[in-house]
Amino acid sequence: MLMAGGMQSAQAMSEAAKNFPNKPITIVIGYTAGGSTDIPFRVLAENLTGILKQPVIVENKPGAGGVLPAMQLHNKKPDGYTLAQTPTPVFRLPYISKIDWNPATDLTYVIGLAGYSFGLVVPADSPIKSMKEYIEYARENPEKLTYGSPGIMTTLHITMEAIAQDADIKLVHVPYKGNAESLKAIIGGFVMSVADTPAWAPYVENGKLRLLSTWGEKRSKKFPDAPTLKESGLNRVQLSPFGLAVPKDTDPDIVKKLHDALKLAMEKPNFREALEKYDMEPLYMSTQQYTEFAKKTTTDEGKVLESLGFEKK
Repeated sequence: MLMAGGMQSAQAMSEAAKNFPNKPITIVIGYTAGGSTDIPFRVLAENLTGILKQPVIVENKPGAGGVLPAMQLHNKKPDGYTLAQTPTPVFRLPYISKIDWNPATDLTYVIGLAGYSFGLVVPADSPIKSMKEYIEYARENPEKLTYGSPGIMTTLHITMEAIAQDADIKLVHVPYKGNAESLKAIIGGFVMSVADTPAWAPYVENGKLRLLSTWGEKRSKKFPDAPTLKESGLNRVQLSPFGLAVPKDTDPDIVKKLHDALKLAMEKPNFREALEKYDMEPLYMSTQQYTEFAKKTTTDEGKVLESLGFEKK
């Protein structure tokens, strides 16, 4: 039974949901502590703690392109006390790994939160000063131009390979566990470029790195001098929404409680400010919208990988 305004009556709510939460909640994210994913999530968790009146803990499980939290949901009770970040690489899993579950149907999607922004950087003293020069260098030096990313089959890896295919060049991919590692590598001279979320922003601002391009539909508000890929002659726009999921078969009333609390938490100004630090914006999707997004993206990612020549495992 629904009351006016769509609020569920206390009588119709399950007993489990009435008592939820009565202990700490854990949000597991797929990237390293202190990075562009971690910091906004810690602000979100702090907000959520105040709303739900229970501690909300952020746990880092980096590696495997950010998919470990979602993969480990299968070992968790469907009780609402463990949530996993679900970045776009989760939806590629059926095509790149031997898994016995389907991200389109075997997770319960709670809410869409935000979208990553991306960019490609080189050292400030690099002779490469634009995407045109980047492509020219790669063409003149086949398999010499290296780029770091947060891991194999991440959105950044896939997009860089798509760029290479579009430009008919060959790049050398160097995967890392997260941007803390990749940025240390480029500053130390171990890779020639890095494709990543704007964890590179402080290094661009202090003059240690040069931003060659951003990958959105429009130029970055924070770095308006950097052209988009489309402006650089590459017909690509790469957006990468992410959100939170819980195990399959979680009580729908608990999912609704989590969704409603998370929506309030993400609407607070401090969350938007934390996202803006890394050139991101809130990208809200309801439980239904995010579930439909997961289904569609799982199908679409298979088509993208096939077009790039990645063989299904």
